[in-house]
Amino acid sequence: MLLPRAFWLAALPFGVLGLGALAPACKKEAVPPPAPPPPPPAAVEAREAPKPPQGMVFIPPGRFAMGSDDEMFPDARPIHPVSLDGFFIDETEVTNTAFAAFVAATAYETIAERRPDPKDFPGVPPEALVPGSVAFHPPDHPVALDDHSQWWAYEAGVDWQHPEGPQSAIAERQDHPVVHVAWLDAQAYCAWAHKRLPTEAEWEYAARGGLAGKRFAWGDDPKEGGQWMANVWQGRFPSENTAEDGFARTAPVRRYKPNGYGLYDVAGNVWEWVQDYYRPDAYAHSPNQNPKGPNDSFDPNEPGMVKRVMRGGSYLCSDLYCVRYVVGSRGKGAEDTGSSHVGFRCARDL
Repeated sequence: MLLPRAFWLAALPFGVLGLGALAPACKKEAVPPPAPPPPPPAAVEAREAPKPPQGMVFIPPGRFAMGSDDEMFPDARPIHPVSLDGFFIDETEVTNTAFAAFVAATAYETIAERRPDPKDFPGVPPEALVPGSVAFHPPDHPVALDDHSQWWAYEAGVDWQHPEGPQSAIAERQDHPVVHVAWLDAQAYCAWAHKRLPTEAEWEYAARGGLAGKRFAWGDDPKEGGQWMANVWQGRFPSENTAEDGFARTAPVRRYKPNGYGLYDVAGNVWEWVQDYYRPDAYAHSPNQNPKGPNDSFDPNEPGMVKRVMRGGSYLCSDLYCVRYVVGSRGKGAEDTGSSHVGFRCARDL
């Protein structure tokens, strides 16, 4: 869960973060043989697939079972059938290099780089209304997991170019996913790139890579051949990260094995914004054909806050605290809030 910017600013100094067949009727005298099932996505012939734009892959049309029956993820129930048309999606999360090109072309300022408008934050002292974002800083000793203020804080001068604070930089992280981008920032980038955010259903279908009923994007075990398959947390969260997978924070894109569709980092690394509004009961009311998500958002924990869905988990996911790099699980966040572990990838219609 990603708590909204308003929460952090109201808590300054210095804020805290809780830191995501029916068979056809037939006449008795002319019963046709059952129709063969449609080919699985992996069986779609290459000649049928349109050529994707550079840096994107084609996801063929098909059906899948969306959601999770894991007791830890009640908002990912019920598992339900979904059919999707084909679409394109980025191979990787949007990188610092790609986002820098957008900023250079448009002079865009992310929400983290703007001074908060006092009208949006009544009661917050003017001196607290400074540009910044929600940053992760691990404590140097073990702490209880019921107080996220011990590892999250709103900090002045934190943004996509300065992920850990004003003295940090991304010069050596050009191929890492951009972070500290709010959903509204991701929307602006997509418009410039003539793309869009994927729907939640598209994201999960693509992330599963043609596999059915698997816990992770690659299978049922967190490792394959003794190797970590994603950039997640190893060790005691949040004070000790052994970085057994090679990275204590974000990893370069394409560093881990892609899934069956050729997508990288659909588990771990950074959370990814999708198009849909967040509601915990969305799956109970979702249509089965090309669902676009609910018409509005509702989070019982913050009823008046507009939330969007995030998917995929991040490098902060730990089996001891957050296991949401499981492919069927969900995250959520306020539209105007980014953090150290939130990015995105884009999609495009055929």
